[in-house]
Amino acid sequence: MEQNRFSEVKLIAERAREQLLEKAYQLMAAGVVVYDPHRLDIRGDLSCGKGVEIDINVIIEGCVVLEDDVKIGASSILKDCRIGRGTVINPFSLIENASVGNNCHVGPYGRLRPGTNIKNDVQIGNFVEIKNSNISSKSRINHLAFVGDADLAEQVTLGAGVITCNHDGIGVNRTKIEMGAYVGSGCNLVAPLTINTNSTIASGS
Repeated sequence: MEQNRFSEVKLIAERAREQLLEKAYQLMAAGVVVYDPHRLDIRGDLSCGKGVEIDINVIIEGCVVLEDDVKIGASSILKDCRIGRGTVINPFSLIENASVGNNCHVGPYGRLRPGTNIKNDVQIGNFVEIKNSNISSKSRINHLAFVGDADLAEQVTLGAGVITCNHDGIGVNRTKIEMGAYVGSGCNLVAPLTINTNSTIASGS
């Protein structure tokens, strides 16, 4: 009985793998560069533009759109998201129910949680987590930061270790950072909070 059960499970797994391979081969036939079709799992609907590259061990779930010249790094997971043209998702990044604009860089080890909207020419660096936030064009959040329930205007820079303290134990509050503001490393931004245009917040504040 155990041998029969193993044979059934093996057959199911082999058929599932064949279906995944077929999806990968269809992408390749359409011009997508797939580094290893045996290590790409498309579990939903994937739409790709021209010049797209997908590295190994990438998982696609839900409805995912990759526009022209997008590059997806190894071991990244994309769920129900849109990635704009020319954007690079570096390895080990997770993007879920989020939108990323054109010519952005995310990761490595970046996490974009549901409700995140990234505009064009934005840098989201290593070990940065963003949740339910709007990040406007040409902003930079490069290292070890958490941005939750925030609205960043254009050309905002957040230093390493900056966090938005969005929950006060009762409810969630938003942080607003206006154009050109610079927040130094290690700052705690306790919401509700507004940082005005071209402000500078010293490190450790």
